[in-house]
Amino acid sequence: MTAEITRITDADAAGELIAGTFSRDSISAWLIPPQERRLPIQREFFTMYARHALDHGTIYGAYEDGGLSGVAVWFTAPYPDVPDLEERLTDVAGEFAPRYGILGELMDKLHPHEPHHHLAFIALRPGLTGRGLGTRLLDEHHRLLDAQGTPAYLEASSEASRRLYLRHGYVDMPEILQLPDGPVMYPMWRDPRP
Repeated sequence: MTAEITRITDADAAGELIAGTFSRDSISAWLIPPQERRLPIQREFFTMYARHALDHGTIYGAYEDGGLSGVAVWFTAPYPDVPDLEERLTDVAGEFAPRYGILGELMDKLHPHEPHHHLAFIALRPGLTGRGLGTRLLDEHHRLLDAQGTPAYLEASSEASRRLYLRHGYVDMPEILQLPDGPVMYPMWRDPRP
């Protein structure tokens, strides 16, 4: 069955899916070392950002067999920070909030200032990678960006995701994002295609 790609407004479902996917990656492990604490914290964190995207961007959902199979969360940059972000991070992440602060500072330092759309998160339900669903989620928004002549930016959280984005016209930015004693992220840019 082919997935239906549509804009969605269910930030809770988007946050749940993103957390379920990202809670196993190296960035999340750096943010929240105890595995048993990771999923609940990440669920609240990603839901908070998905809600923010409803006011400052777009969320796409991919539906297969009646369920949400993938999401892509885009922001129209520049966009404001989540209101009361530091307090909310402390509430959500507790003693791990300073790690989120470090990551945020490093991301802000490398984030381009010219107008663009920022792919904050793209996630697929576990077991659905390699079937073209991520490509379909990207293509949905890339068509709009290309028609508007708008560039895109993202931070790839792994070498595998970086390879996916390279296939979709993204190029590496001059600097990588290196977490202290932790993994790297790959800032990437995509110029609109004619």
